[in-house]
Amino acid sequence: MDELLTGSCIEFDHVVKNFPTVTALDDVSFKISCGDRYALLGPNGAGKSTTLKILVGLLKPTSGEAKIGGFDPTSTEAKRIFGYLPEDAYPYPTLTVRENIEYIAALRGIKDAYQRAGDLMSQLDLFEYEHSKVVTLSRGNRQKVSVALAIVHNPKIILLDEPLNYLDIPTQSAVIRLLEKLNATYFVSTHIMEIATRLTKNVIILSHGKITWQGSIKELQDLATVDERIEDVVERIMTRGVS
Repeated sequence: MDELLTGSCIEFDHVVKNFPTVTALDDVSFKISCGDRYALLGPNGAGKSTTLKILVGLLKPTSGEAKIGGFDPTSTEAKRIFGYLPEDAYPYPTLTVRENIEYIAALRGIKDAYQRAGDLMSQLDLFEYEHSKVVTLSRGNRQKVSVALAIVHNPKIILLDEPLNYLDIPTQSAVIRLLEKLNATYFVSTHIMEIATRLTKNVIILSHGKITWQGSIKELQDLATVDERIEDVVERIMTRGVS
């Protein structure tokens, strides 16, 4: 499998996605090399979640092509190598924390699902809720369970939609440490620049379904004028483009 994960791990080639009343993505193209960590930044409604849903096979583009690890996103080969955390994910509500993790681990072919569930609960400080049903958990603890489900199989490509939602600062740090251990390709959708800088090294800025800028976070910082914060640079690019 490792031999397959060279070159471009994530590809978008002239993707258009039309809905009945709006064009969510308008001729979007980018490539993310294996091992790279990218953030997809943009305001609400920019097309970020649509992009991720196409990459994991939940939506089909109107035209153009998307690939994960060189495979069609709907293929079995692609599903084996990526992990996906949707925004506002909700694990199986009537199962306990352990049951959720063990169930997804078993579906993913993990040999010792019990041990894997224990490892993740330990790293995410979830043992206290091991036998609690998900429906009884706080939003923050539900998010931690959702993170565990997304990475239970040690994916080589991770697609995350607002991954630090509802998490307190210590838990955010724990999640970041856990993700870094995976040595994976990251693609993180967020509208918060701080999350991008903590999790990734490169940025694609999306606005009104079009890419308005892409490059490294260092290059983005270099666009700042005197006394301008990086968040101000991002807002400027989203609204007025690079100037």
